[in-house]
Amino acid sequence: MKIQSLTIGLSVRHPQYGLGIVKSISEQTAEVRFNDIMRTVDPEMSGLVPAEPGMTVTGLDQSLKQFVEETVESVIQKLGVEISDDSTVTELGARWQKGKVVLHPSDPTLQTKEVPLEVFFHKIVGVRNQLRVLEQKVNAHTVLTDADKVEMQQYITRCYGSLTTFNILFKTKEGQFSSKGE
Repeated sequence: MKIQSLTIGLSVRHPQYGLGIVKSISEQTAEVRFNDIMRTVDPEMSGLVPAEPGMTVTGLDQSLKQFVEETVESVIQKLGVEISDDSTVTELGARWQKGKVVLHPSDPTLQTKEVPLEVFFHKIVGVRNQLRVLEQKVNAHTVLTDADKVEMQQYITRCYGSLTTFNILFKTKEGQFSSKGE
């Protein structure tokens, strides 16, 4: 395998050491973690091969991101799947539907800012979801000590507590924030 084909985080297979993950790359060698043992290998001489599928796109006259987005949109359209961004809005209490948040600056000469409650609620739910992901990553982290995990969990719990103000917007208690964490 050529050194130019390697990327950090790539899963590779070595004939002697088995599966590993590329951690760093120099001009002629790569640092690869095999079963918690870091080894320096020459990818061209060691018989290293990718352990995951790869692809090459030639003649692409647009960014890869744009290419992927257009491909996904095309597949969704051909499958006839309707994507609705209203999934979080269904959690919004009925009395708040079509409502708005109005921010008034203390200076009356400045313009007020109005935000539809559905947009505001979508952002609140997004924060909640990201906190849940962070919580899972902290709990599953292999390097953090238990004490570090507890400390990080306390910060997350305080974030949930700070967001309990917005519980009034939720239709049901299941989606609400809890000062005890989720």
